[in-house]
Amino acid sequence: MTDHPAPGPLRLAQTYAAGLMGHRATVPFRIDELEAKAGATMTPEASGYLRSAGAEATARANRAALDAIRLVPRMLRDVAKRDLSVELFGRRLPAPVLLAPIGVQDLAHPDADLATAMGAAVRGIPMIFSNQASVAMEDCAAAMGDAPRWFQLYWTRSDALAESLVRRAEACGCDAIVVTLDTTMLGWRPVDLGHGFLPFLKGQGIAQYVTDPVFRSMLARPPKEDPLAAAQLFTQIYSDPGVDWTRLRRIREWTHLPVVLKGIQHPADAQRAAEEGWDGIVVSNHGGRQVDGAVGSASQLAACVDAVAGRARVLFDSGIRGGADVVKALALGADAVLLGRPYIWGLAIDGADGVTAVIDNVVAELDLTLGLIGCHSVAGLGREYLADR
Repeated sequence: MTDHPAPGPLRLAQTYAAGLMGHRATVPFRIDELEAKAGATMTPEASGYLRSAGAEATARANRAALDAIRLVPRMLRDVAKRDLSVELFGRRLPAPVLLAPIGVQDLAHPDADLATAMGAAVRGIPMIFSNQASVAMEDCAAAMGDAPRWFQLYWTRSDALAESLVRRAEACGCDAIVVTLDTTMLGWRPVDLGHGFLPFLKGQGIAQYVTDPVFRSMLARPPKEDPLAAAQLFTQIYSDPGVDWTRLRRIREWTHLPVVLKGIQHPADAQRAAEEGWDGIVVSNHGGRQVDGAVGSASQLAACVDAVAGRARVLFDSGIRGGADVVKALALGADAVLLGRPYIWGLAIDGADGVTAVIDNVVAELDLTLGLIGCHSVAGLGREYLADR
């Protein structure tokens, strides 16, 4: 532990002091206000792209599952000092929070992934570079200095391209590779269909591809000379529904980095991931953007944690909106969480500063909630802090 001011009380003090001077926060604290203000800055197509699949039942299930979990505070425990830090794959992080991979960030802000990278780096929070980024991973890494970053991989129809992306991620200092398993094809997205909008067809969100030597070698002309051909090639090789457990093992030949499997929902898949020696899983349903009517992620977390049985790190994603949600996920057994839409809304409102503001708000609430339930460290969280369900 350190003696610097705890993030919760510090955030409160700074905000109330600013209020006395007549200043109000640019980035709203309430999640509904945050979403609404961000939506007002974006086009209907852009804000629609960030929404969910089908009738949005899975997104609602994510929130319902988290809301159903109830914390049980304990009293008269010394929580004057609190430790939010966590170790993941050899690096000590200031809080158990990472920024989830979100593609096509230029829909939210012109500085896109670069602004997110800078906003995360200021706080030492890992950004997971999206496979569908608007800015190449090398440019984001350069902007982050020594700050932690990971890379998300969508396994393409070309193993050579997948290998090239993984090797680039390792070369630019990524600490881990996150293989997204739940998007081997696009889900049914009525909002996007209603707008007739898929950003990749316009060349958005394919920066990792057009900067990749293997992808470029597949083109007759450089992407700048024929962007339409680049976009068409992307649609042909973007992802492969034929990937299975056997083919997945090839990634071990490409990198020595830890490999985390994102999109696990069933405990049998979690168990197999652990048995096969994968370094981690992310219990996730892609924020409800793939399968409509799927189970809420939080309702599967404990079973997946138990199935892994300590053999791999377990992260949680889908529905996190604040620090209290982080506490719930950690109490269920997650090692850390991935924060998604809230930081994109912050990005839309105020660029890099908006991303940092959202991180500060989430971490501040995490710190306050931890202390208020009588726990002095995230490492001490467990199911004893949860009501029986």
